[in-house]
Amino acid sequence: MVATGMPTIDFRGREIECDRGRILRDVLLEADESPHNGRANYLNCRGHGTCGTCAVAIEGAVSEPTAAERRRLSIPPHDPDSGLRLSCQTRVDGDVVVRKYDGFWGQHGPAEDDEAGESPAVEDEA
Repeated sequence: MVATGMPTIDFRGREIECDRGRILRDVLLEADESPHNGRANYLNCRGHGTCGTCAVAIEGAVSEPTAAERRRLSIPPHDPDSGLRLSCQTRVDGDVVVRKYDGFWGQHGPAEDDEAGESPAVEDEA
């Protein structure tokens, strides 16, 4: 990742810089990237933390989960122990690597989809 004063988001092969403290979903959308899969690009709560379609796997420095995020991730198809975060509720505090998994809610992580443990991150889903 590029070493600068601004955090860098590594997402789908792109490095996107942003100001510290920005909401991950907003930064991705402004960069013409989406934390949603397929129809969830159109059918989502627009960042209110209620639908769960912007769930992503994140490695790096981010904010602690909000109460709204914890509530939504405790309702199926999500699992509170999955390690996923809602990009609409997550603030970027430093460099991060973000992966979007398969499924309408992005809930199908590597353990579910690939026994070899490789990430089935979605590149583009219609």
